[in-house]
Amino acid sequence: SPRSCQPDGASKEALRCEIEELKQKNLALDKEIAELVAEGYSLEELEQHISLLHEYNDIKDAGQMLLGKLAVIRGVTTKQLYPEYDLELSD
Repeated sequence: SPRSCQPDGASKEALRCEIEELKQKNLALDKEIAELVAEGYSLEELEQHISLLHEYNDIKDAGQMLLGKLAVIRGVTTKQLYPEYDLELSD
C-alpha cells in the first residue's frame, strides 16, 4: 500500500510524493486487472461493470436527494421514510 505523505502545496517534494503515490496506485490497479483477467474476465466486461456501477451510483444519489427533499417537506428524517418505500437502511 502506498505510503501516505502530506503535501504542503506545490513544492517539488510534495509533487514528487504525489507522483510516487499515483504510480503505486497505478501498479496496484494493473495487478488487480491482471488478476481479474487471469480469472477469465475480459477488459470489456470489466469496463461494462464499472460503467454500470457509475450509473447505479448516480441513480442512487438522485434517489437519496429526492428522499432528503421529501423528508424536509414532511418534517421527518430520511430514515423514517425508508419503511414507507420498502427500503432497507443498507440500500
